[in-house]
Amino acid sequence: MAVTSRRVRRIYLSLVLLNTLAVTFIWGINSLLLFEAGLSNTEALAANACFTLGYAVFEIPTGSIADTWGRRASYLLGGCTLTVTTLLYWLAWRLHADVWAWAAVSVVLAIGFTFFSGATEAWLVDALHFLQYEGRLERVFARGQVMTGIGTLAGSLGGAYVAQVTDVGVPFLIRAGLLLALTVVAWRVMHDVGFTPRRAEGPMREVRRVLTESVRHGWGRPAVRWVMLGAVFAAGVSYYVAFTMKPYLLQLAGDRHAYGLLGIAAAVNAVAQMIGGLLAMAFQRLFRWRMSVVIAGVLLNGALLVGFGLAGTVPFAMALLGCYSMVNAAILPSRQAYLNGLLPSGQRATVLSFDSLVASSGGVVTQPGLGRVADLWGYPSSFVLGGALQAVALPVLFLARRHEVAAATPEEPVVAVPQRS
Repeated sequence: MAVTSRRVRRIYLSLVLLNTLAVTFIWGINSLLLFEAGLSNTEALAANACFTLGYAVFEIPTGSIADTWGRRASYLLGGCTLTVTTLLYWLAWRLHADVWAWAAVSVVLAIGFTFFSGATEAWLVDALHFLQYEGRLERVFARGQVMTGIGTLAGSLGGAYVAQVTDVGVPFLIRAGLLLALTVVAWRVMHDVGFTPRRAEGPMREVRRVLTESVRHGWGRPAVRWVMLGAVFAAGVSYYVAFTMKPYLLQLAGDRHAYGLLGIAAAVNAVAQMIGGLLAMAFQRLFRWRMSVVIAGVLLNGALLVGFGLAGTVPFAMALLGCYSMVNAAILPSRQAYLNGLLPSGQRATVLSFDSLVASSGGVVTQPGLGRVADLWGYPSSFVLGGALQAVALPVLFLARRHEVAAATPEEPVVAVPQRS
């Protein structure tokens, strides 16, 4: 079958949908698995911080694999690794493993996700450039957010229902099966287009070359560096919210076994994510610069998190959480288009992985820190503090906006220009 930009976009959206469905099948109950194993808030979040640490340590090496062996190879490695480590997660629950075992499995689980990060996005952008796609990248990424919302809705509701009628371990077994199916589908339909793997110099030498050039094109460019740094606290807080909103909602409801409630919360988040993706382009037209979209979203989300922590009822908390998810989905396409507009193809996956590394590094400290606050003063205090931490990202985001004009120069592969005059 002939490769066209339409086919590439359909494959991308299909992979996003299937990947999200598999990943989020345990989204509603994943933190409860750790608590059922006897871990405290601090221990559970320390284990989750090890997951984030694994992200930080392995992002660059796995990203460079996508830039040397190919985006498809990296994606397939991610699918295989996640399938195995999901089963290890289930086994740790069955054995009531100590926190060190959870930490070790979390690190290995993170490696699987790092194979995905950067590779899928780089595969899409390279293929669209090669096929001379004339549309806007934001529109494709926004549709990806809609697919993410659909996958989250189906996965989290399905996983919560399965946990309700069986136990919290069964969704992990189903997730492993879905990940295996995803890997088979990707092997059949995902082929590198517009990118040729480079292996002539040997794998280790080629990886070092890509790493050196990626630092130069990523961290060495102020327009890229500042937007990366802006994600440190925002991403760390987002990880914490995703992990602890479940026990917090159960606490508000007064029933720690109301898994169905978590399914409803997941549905609210998923629908909000779809709405955010649909509104992404309209939201962007309100601002002149892409980074202005991100700055406005960070400010709004900080206020929403403070309100979430102060919410006294489940419906109010769910409404605020839904708004938080909607804003995240609405601003992410602008950030993705901004970064991809500044990156050369040969280092795209590695720099995008480096971006994830910088974001994850904030979560290594933020998650256990906010978890300790939750243990001492309760979940509400931790969410209020998390909302306040969003403001820390603002100075570097304003610096990124000052450099955004550099993305409008003719040399850039994707022109990141002001959105309206």
